[in-house]
Amino acid sequence: MMRPRKIRRIGHSPGITYFKPRNAPLQSLEEVNLQHDEFEAIRLRYVENLKQIACAKKMKISQSTFQRILISANQKIAEALVKGKAIRIEEIE
Repeated sequence: MMRPRKIRRIGHSPGITYFKPRNAPLQSLEEVNLQHDEFEAIRLRYVENLKQIACAKKMKISQSTFQRILISANQKIAEALVKGKAIRIEEIE
C-alpha cells in the first residue's frame, strides 16, 4: 500500500496556463501536462534561484522528493521544446 501523498505548499499560481510553438495551431499539437508542484519546483529553483534544500523546505517536502519533482518537470519541458509540443500548466485547485 502506498503512503498518502503529502500536501505540497505552492506559493505562486501561474497567470498563463499554455505555452505553444508559434506557428502551429493549438488544436494540432500534442501537449505535455506540467503539474502545479512541478511548476512551483521550476519557479523556486530557477527563477528564485534557491538551492534544492531551501526549495524543499518552502514546499514542505523532502529534498529527495523535490529532486524527483524537478527531474520530472525538466523532462517534460525538454520533451515539449525538442518535439514541438504545447505545455499545459495544470491549474491549482
